[in-house]
Amino acid sequence: MKISNNWLKEYIKTDLKSDKIGEYLTDIGLEVEGIDRFESVKGSLDGIVVGKVLTCEQHPNADKLKLTTVDVGNGKILNIVCGAPNVAAGQTVPVAVVGTVIHKGADSFPIKEAKIRGEISQGMICAEDEMGLSEDHGGIMILEDPKFEIGKNFADYFELSNDEVYEIGLTPNRTDAMSHYGVARDLNAFLVSNQLKSDFEKVASKTLNTEGKTDFQVEVEDAELCPRYIGAIIENVKVADSPAWLKDRLKAIGLSPINNIVDITNYILHGFGQPLHAFDADKIAGKIVKVGVNENGTKFTTLDGVERTLNGSEIMIKDGEDQPMCIAGVFGGQTSGVSETTKTIFLESAYFNPIAIRKAAKFHGLNTDASFRFERGVDPNMTRTALTHAITLIEEIAGGKLAGELLEHYPAKIEDHYVILRFSKIEQILGIKIHREKIKEILKSLEIVVLNEIQNGLELSVPAYRADVTREIDVIEEILRIYGYNKIDSPQKISFSPIKLSFDDQDALENSWARTLQSNGYNEVMNNSLTSVKDETNAVKLLNPLSNDLSFMRKSLLEGLLENADYNIKRKNQDIKFFELGKIYHKKEKYEERKQLALLVSGRNVSENWLQPKSATDFYRLKASIKILLDKLNLDIEEKYLEDARFSEALEFVSGGKTIARLGKVSPELLKDADIEQECFYAELELETCQELRSKENLKFVDIPKFNKIRRDLALLIDKNITYADLYKTAKNNPSKYLKNINLFDVYEGKNLPEGKKSYAMSFELLNEEKTLEEKDISELMNSLIKSFKKEYAAELRS
Repeated sequence: MKISNNWLKEYIKTDLKSDKIGEYLTDIGLEVEGIDRFESVKGSLDGIVVGKVLTCEQHPNADKLKLTTVDVGNGKILNIVCGAPNVAAGQTVPVAVVGTVIHKGADSFPIKEAKIRGEISQGMICAEDEMGLSEDHGGIMILEDPKFEIGKNFADYFELSNDEVYEIGLTPNRTDAMSHYGVARDLNAFLVSNQLKSDFEKVASKTLNTEGKTDFQVEVEDAELCPRYIGAIIENVKVADSPAWLKDRLKAIGLSPINNIVDITNYILHGFGQPLHAFDADKIAGKIVKVGVNENGTKFTTLDGVERTLNGSEIMIKDGEDQPMCIAGVFGGQTSGVSETTKTIFLESAYFNPIAIRKAAKFHGLNTDASFRFERGVDPNMTRTALTHAITLIEEIAGGKLAGELLEHYPAKIEDHYVILRFSKIEQILGIKIHREKIKEILKSLEIVVLNEIQNGLELSVPAYRADVTREIDVIEEILRIYGYNKIDSPQKISFSPIKLSFDDQDALENSWARTLQSNGYNEVMNNSLTSVKDETNAVKLLNPLSNDLSFMRKSLLEGLLENADYNIKRKNQDIKFFELGKIYHKKEKYEERKQLALLVSGRNVSENWLQPKSATDFYRLKASIKILLDKLNLDIEEKYLEDARFSEALEFVSGGKTIARLGKVSPELLKDADIEQECFYAELELETCQELRSKENLKFVDIPKFNKIRRDLALLIDKNITYADLYKTAKNNPSKYLKNINLFDVYEGKNLPEGKKSYAMSFELLNEEKTLEEKDISELMNSLIKSFKKEYAAELRS
């Protein structure tokens, strides 16, 4: 947001320099990101004087140049070479003397004494565009008015505006400071509270002179959508250019002047923070202005020439025939606005329901200065004040006259906010004790009224324009803001009470998994939830996307991780170990939102070094990472083969009949789409499902066993179609309480084995936690396992 220093000082008188004002504004939360200089005429005509052409002769060495002598006062006669076709002796002209900097468009250059085609030139006779007065470059500017005196500074004959403009990074909640008056009011609160000189006068409504009466009427169909509405009929207006001072005010903050009526509404908007809208009154059918809604599907062409389809919830300004003229608080209509032929205007000032304005602006993809303020809540008590100031300006600048009384609808006054403030709470939050009289002084400077002093506190009335100050903590923030954050010393120590996390806390699970992955060399990434999709099946599409590339909610975390991998691989970082915690979205019978942990690995398993050979990561290394995480859940988990178009080969982990994880080798098609030429492996864990199953299990911590584990190995000859998962499941179902761990440590296929066979070497760890295992118990368990393997898989023991 841009704030003009000259404009600001219309509301607050202070001797402070702009840099100090910027410092104080930043201190109170209106962060000044920079201060720029504005000049209504670039260079402010510095170095340009009024001169008189004494002689004008043809240049001896150039057909299009003239040799002139010019009197610039104080007895100085300059020789100037001029190429303008209209230069002649006897003319009064503006002259840029040596040392003057000429600003022409984006370019600038200094005037130097030089030889032009062999003749001395000691300055330049200027055209209008060379001085920044217009775009005219048809010839030099000839000063025919006798008021121009030879030798005088040319700038003395113009009302030039020089200004300093603050660029304020305003937070969205501070709608009260979205105007010059609001910033001045906030600055005044700080200056008064800190005993600095400040002269600030609260703005009030103007006294209006009405002539005759008006036949126009205002009808508000729903007071909840429009709690306050005021209209005025102004006749005999003359739509024309604005005066220079008004144009300069708008130009300083980056606005382009349009005409006096529109410029005045913009001036009031940025001056007081109250949006206004002017209609051509002669185009309002029935002389009735209605505030309500139109039916869903109604077509309406806005000021930008775009035909829009209404959804039936927008607040609309309509005429007597219910024809829409304006999306209230958002954007005007193409046919109802002010034009050069307008003679009578209907000027509107209102307080609209912020939620309704926000929905309308978002639905139609419109973000205007008016909607930006209305959707955050403007000051309902500024509605009439702003309108009267605008009417006064229109009468002064456009020659209009107010017809009849103001047409106002305000059935129920919007009340200020009632808040109870406790002194003990201030001390608890700030960590310091502020004198109670100082607190009341700050509140007064913020226009917060103390209704009553109660035991250890105050009853307050917070003005309605502070839409963001509705709670005790908000008032405490306001006190601190004006008191000064810099006056609060940093504590020398921090005290806190540790909180024991519940086993039901999903954050604890996520943090535990994240730390585990980080300790195993993974890097966390965070991607945008908004994306584009090729397949829109089950995809959640945004109603009002920011762009076509961000028009859907992501269906999977895989695409984002592949983009991360592609970015790194193209920058020679080819060893990828990424994980992301994020949500995915689907639309099936209803909308679904699930949180997942996703992992992506690619490239080498370990960094290149002299000791270990190059080793590419693979499916099983990623599976090992998943097993480490799932082991923390203490669940019985079953592995199943998975068919998933994203993978060329894949597994899923199931517990309690629910899928808790999937992993696989990313398909070549997806890798090609992502422009990745190396293998990638991906896994995803369903966080909510894992937490749900985890919370049903009671983890028990036991002492470290006093007795040693016993290991026994089996080499089994089995059919190739039998998997380790099959064997593992069979072993786990063994009723023995001594079997603690099962592992596959060797797989062999090929020479010396029968056709269609393979060899699995498995280890089994046995433990009796109460005593040393006896050989008969070991043999009983191992024989039981061998029997099961033979029965279920026709396995043979290999020696």
